[in-house]
Amino acid sequence: MSSADQFFSIYALDGALFGVVLACGAVRAFQKFRSDSAALLKIQKAPSIHIGDLRSVINSEQSESSGEPLVVVRGTVDVKSVVEGGSWKSPTRSDALLLEETGDKAVIIQSMQTCIYCEWKGFFGWTCDLRALLGKSLNKRESTSLKMAPFILFEGDQWLNVNLVGSRHPLPLTTVYHQFHSNTYTFFQALFGLNEFPVGLLDEKKILPLGEEISAVGICSFNDGVPEIKSCNELPYFLSEKTKDRMVLDLAASTKIRLWSGIVLGLMSIGVLGYAAVRNWNKWKEWRRRRQLQQPRDGAEEDDGVTDDAPLYELCVICWVKRRRYAFTPCGHLVCCEQCAARVKETEKATCPVCIQQIQSSVRIHDS
Repeated sequence: MSSADQFFSIYALDGALFGVVLACGAVRAFQKFRSDSAALLKIQKAPSIHIGDLRSVINSEQSESSGEPLVVVRGTVDVKSVVEGGSWKSPTRSDALLLEETGDKAVIIQSMQTCIYCEWKGFFGWTCDLRALLGKSLNKRESTSLKMAPFILFEGDQWLNVNLVGSRHPLPLTTVYHQFHSNTYTFFQALFGLNEFPVGLLDEKKILPLGEEISAVGICSFNDGVPEIKSCNELPYFLSEKTKDRMVLDLAASTKIRLWSGIVLGLMSIGVLGYAAVRNWNKWKEWRRRRQLQQPRDGAEEDDGVTDDAPLYELCVICWVKRRRYAFTPCGHLVCCEQCAARVKETEKATCPVCIQQIQSSVRIHDS
C-alpha cells in the first residue's frame, strides 16, 4: 500500500468522527439562523413609536384582544425619583447611584475586579508543569457586582418605566474606570517559590449614566396606570444604544452568516461522511475477498492442493507447493497457483516473477 493510500485509509477511519462534528456544527448554525430570522422578523414588524404615543398603542391592542404589543422606543435615561404621582418633581435625583472614582451619576453600576495569578514557582521551587514554567500562564479570577436603581426613559414630558426583572440581555454599559493595581511583593513571592502568587488586581467600572439616550425593544403594558416596558426573551436585544435600523442591519448580517455557515458545514460533513463510508465499504469488500481466497477450494480445483507426485516444473514458482494454474497477461507465463497469483496482483508494482513485465490480468488454465 502506498503512502497516499495509507494516509487516505487513516483519514477514512477518522473522517466519520470529523464528519459528525461538522454535522453538529451545521445543525447548531441552522438553529441560530432560525432564531435570528424569527427575531429579525419580530423587530421589523415592531413599530418604532414615541413614548407619548404608547398609551394609544397599548389601548388599541387591548381593545383588539391581541395581547401586549411589541414596540421599539427611544428615550433618555433618568432615575424614577424625578417623577412622583404621575408628574415631574424637583429633579434632586437623590436615589441616583454615584461612582466614587469618577463622580459620575448612573442608574446601573457594574464593578468587576479581576485578580490575576501566576503559577510559576520560581528559582527555589521549580515546577514540573512545563506549561506554567515556560509560558508563565496567568489565571484570572473575577468577581462582579451589579447595583441598579429604578429608572425610566423619558422623551419630552412623557416617560415609561423600565422593568429589568427576568432579563438576561446585555446592558448598554460604558466603561468609565479602568485601573490595574500591581502587587509590590510579586518578585519576593516568586523568588521564594510560592506555588501561586497574585500579579495584580484589575479594577473596572461600567455604568449606565444619567442622560444616556438608548433604545428599548420589548413588550409594553400598564403598571399602575404608567406605561412599562419589559424584555422579550426571544429577542437578542432589550436595552441598546443602537437604533431600530441598526438592529435590523446587524441581525440581517448575522442571519446571512448563520445561513452560509450552516450550508458550508453541512456540505463539508456530507463530503467527509460520504468519503469515509465509501472508503470503509471498499476496505470491507477487499477484506471479504481476501477471506474468500484464503478458504480451501472444492470440486474441480481440489487438485490445486499439495501434490507429492507432481514434477518440479509444474509447481508454483513462488510457494513450490501447489500446481501452476494461472497465467499472466500479456506475457503469458504460467508460473503461479491461484493464491500466489492473487498476491502478485495485489502488490504495488504487479510484475511477472519470470520476465518482470507489468501484469494486466491473470487467466485460469485448465488441463485438457
